[in-house]
Amino acid sequence: MLNQSRIAQVYLALGPTDLRKSIDGLAVLVQESFNLDPFSRSLFVFCNRKKDKIKILEWDINGFWLYYKRLEKGTFKWPNASNSKTILISDREFRWLLDGLSIEQKDALKEVNERIII
Repeated sequence: MLNQSRIAQVYLALGPTDLRKSIDGLAVLVQESFNLDPFSRSLFVFCNRKKDKIKILEWDINGFWLYYKRLEKGTFKWPNASNSKTILISDREFRWLLDGLSIEQKDALKEVNERIII
């Protein structure tokens, strides 16, 4: 089951992906096209052309997990393709994306990294 507490990074594949690919096909895409390690503690997230389905690939100790979500109404607010094939997003941005929001929430409160007690 998707346990985000053990995930180091979340990568989004920019542009549409053929979601007929299963675990092996997506792992090869991660390794050869994105030059990333599919066995790392990362989530690799793929979206179809219509932006109503996603697949998430995750390595878990001794095998891969493949998560699939299909929206009955609406679309994911998938970022537009840029010069790169993937982007690295935060856990917070990933949750926004799964909730149907853009990963660019301009009105969201900024994360506080410094903690000073007065």
